[in-house]
Amino acid sequence: MPVRCEQTPAWARLQGLQAARRGFDLRQAFAADAGRAAALSQEAPYLFVDLSKNLLDAEVEQALLQLAADCGVEAKRAALFGGESINSTEGRAVMHWLLRTPAGAKGLAPAAAAELPAVHDTLDAMLAYAEKVRADHTITDVVNIGIGGSDLGPQMAVLALAEHVAPGKHFHFVSNVDGHELAGVLKGLAPEHTLFLIASKTFTTAETMANAQSAKRWYEQSGGTDIAGHFAALTTNVEAARAFGIDTTFGFWDWVGGRYSMWSAIGLPIALAVGAEGFRRLLAGAHAMDEHFRTAPLANNLPVRLGLLDVWYRNFLGFTSRCIAPYHSALRRVPAYLQQLEMESNGKQVDLDGRPLAVGTSPVLWGEPGTNGQHAYFQMLHQGTDVVPLEFVAVRRPAHSLEGHHAKLLANAIAQAQALMVGKADAGGHRHFPGNRPSSFFVLEELTPESLGAFIAMYEHRVFVSGAIWGINSFDQWGVELGKVLAKDLEPRLASGDVQGLDASTAQLLGRLKQD
Repeated sequence: MPVRCEQTPAWARLQGLQAARRGFDLRQAFAADAGRAAALSQEAPYLFVDLSKNLLDAEVEQALLQLAADCGVEAKRAALFGGESINSTEGRAVMHWLLRTPAGAKGLAPAAAAELPAVHDTLDAMLAYAEKVRADHTITDVVNIGIGGSDLGPQMAVLALAEHVAPGKHFHFVSNVDGHELAGVLKGLAPEHTLFLIASKTFTTAETMANAQSAKRWYEQSGGTDIAGHFAALTTNVEAARAFGIDTTFGFWDWVGGRYSMWSAIGLPIALAVGAEGFRRLLAGAHAMDEHFRTAPLANNLPVRLGLLDVWYRNFLGFTSRCIAPYHSALRRVPAYLQQLEMESNGKQVDLDGRPLAVGTSPVLWGEPGTNGQHAYFQMLHQGTDVVPLEFVAVRRPAHSLEGHHAKLLANAIAQAQALMVGKADAGGHRHFPGNRPSSFFVLEELTPESLGAFIAMYEHRVFVSGAIWGINSFDQWGVELGKVLAKDLEPRLASGDVQGLDASTAQLLGRLKQD
């Protein structure tokens, strides 16, 4: 039976360090250590990260590294890259990293090496189709219909890489079963100029298929006659797609979880947006981060350091929330993407053996782009009663040529990090800023496919590390199932009005919302 994190010697040591550092002050830490900024910063593929404004020091970091050793993080990392069935509740390997491994790569575990040729066959076919559509000037609008990982990843990446998108194509994303979303997208579209992508591994996802059927009806009622030419499916259920009328399908594997699937055929909208070369560059950036995570010693391994920092904050300093503030408008969907990645992965209450956990797991992730956030929720970050670690994401080189804008943007990001740390004590009462509020600062040289790929892969591995410490399965998501099952029972009741067997509140709401 694997060791529980709270039962390790390192955990007890960290508890002692936490108690001894109740008065830890970042301002004093910088004053006492001229090398703090350099020691707590790191270069990694396509990224620079300044961690020096976090509430830790070298002794804490050493104890966290010992915790990683005590919890077998290196062995768990080896199991990940070895293609072992680490998704134990579903009996699956976890090999999304293989999707960005170059063809012919050497030194892979047998399980991964066996799958790599099929990965590249699918990738080549998908990219060839993407180039064909990109060259077809009659297709002006692409509508991706999916939900969860089949929506958030492609949508986030297409927005982030907007400067790399070829002109002449417009991208739309529909995920909500609320018909207002699909109806709003369909307004102004012409069937002869629209391509629909139906993204569902099983081709049975309730929300996705409801939207897909409505899109098909709209297409036919608007005069469209070529379903096969204007619909493609990202699915493994080829028969169901064919019954729908779709001939063009691209599949992926059961070792690709939904929230890790943007690197697979689910990434077709990204390939349509940035082209085959751009998509390969995205994969290359992610692969560079994979190699860093796989080979770098733990002490110099960025995803490891970040995952351990997350454990320190969640379990020892009691921070239950983390804010993401990208200072780049193209990264505006990154917080939503990371919400799913982390909270669906690590929002668990039992360990790998199904035993209740004795420690907290995933924090709540949230955020919006700066500088908008400065005029909204930053008030709480600076003067609220809860301490919320904040992560800034900045891009050094802009993609636009508007004079003065980028300097203002970067100055604001740096200033906010500084203000959170130093505070302001010379004015009492309402104008007092306590300071000593932690933050991390990520810098991308440019927002390119490579840097975006590296950033997202870094976050994936970071989530894996904290999950490995907690001893949970970061790759299942049973928590999304119960509500779906209950919805199937309630949907016909909204028409019939039958409330038999329901609790009083559910019955009341059903009566209030009953459809006539």
